[in-house]
Amino acid sequence: MSLACGVDVGGTKIAGGVVDEEGTVLEELRVESPASDADAIEEAIAGVVKQLASRHQVEAVGVGAAGYIDKARSTVLFAPNLAWRDVNLKADLESRLDLPVVVENDANAAAWGEFSYGAGHDVEDFLLVTVGTGVGGGLVLDGRLYRGAFGVAAEIGHMRVVPGGLTCGCGKSGCFEQYASGSALVREARAGVASGIPGSEALLARAGGDAEQVTGPLVTELARDGDPFSLGLLAQLGRWLGEGVASLAEVLDPRVVAVGGGVSEAGDLLLGPAKEAFHRELVEDRHDPALEIRPARLGNRAGLIGAADLARR
Repeated sequence: MSLACGVDVGGTKIAGGVVDEEGTVLEELRVESPASDADAIEEAIAGVVKQLASRHQVEAVGVGAAGYIDKARSTVLFAPNLAWRDVNLKADLESRLDLPVVVENDANAAAWGEFSYGAGHDVEDFLLVTVGTGVGGGLVLDGRLYRGAFGVAAEIGHMRVVPGGLTCGCGKSGCFEQYASGSALVREARAGVASGIPGSEALLARAGGDAEQVTGPLVTELARDGDPFSLGLLAQLGRWLGEGVASLAEVLDPRVVAVGGGVSEAGDLLLGPAKEAFHRELVEDRHDPALEIRPARLGNRAGLIGAADLARR
């Protein structure tokens, strides 16, 4: 059976795994990411792959990196949280590993993993929306990963949803991820408890009386306990998410949209309001069947599973 190694490279960690043709991870390793040192990142990736390859017959390596990757799937053009600027990562890693390497955007790799083995396995047109610190996306059309003319398609977190809105880390204002991300959830939660909004007392108490200790998982935890304030925060985030998906659907027309990322662990507390908002935004008299919004299935392994499969192909 053909085995490939998938590597998911982020600003804080590097996760590598050996993946078989069924999408099963046979072994996984995680190390810290030396994000500020480009050469050290490459050495860390190579070290993970070499360890795994010493115990498995690895035939190819796929790397999912958080950044803009060129159409040839070789050069990292820009990585906001890593020290890569116009780095031919494919060539560098192939020289270190003596194995064929494919480099892909991490959200694209995750989308391919979910399409091949997860929430999109039964359709041909599929969009993955990842809701974490920011909002990411990956798109499969007619069974093919869509990368666009320059390799940087589906950067959905930076479509403008509020003209003149909140300033985004990308330098623009009013980006989708400023309203529909885990960071937006935490920002609104902290602002609410700091200003003493009625009903926020339970969340503040759970945070030890310090608004800066409020986190997304803490909001989700209280929402599951039925806290109205926390439920409202997730509902607000879900509304933004559903409205954004409705806009994307008008252009892309996918059959399924899967929602992944850390915030998606809130389940129906997030997806319920998102689905309601999506259906409210649909053109009233449209006769085509509405897409289905599903939870992603592969969790934080989606990127390395997808990267490995892309390398194998």
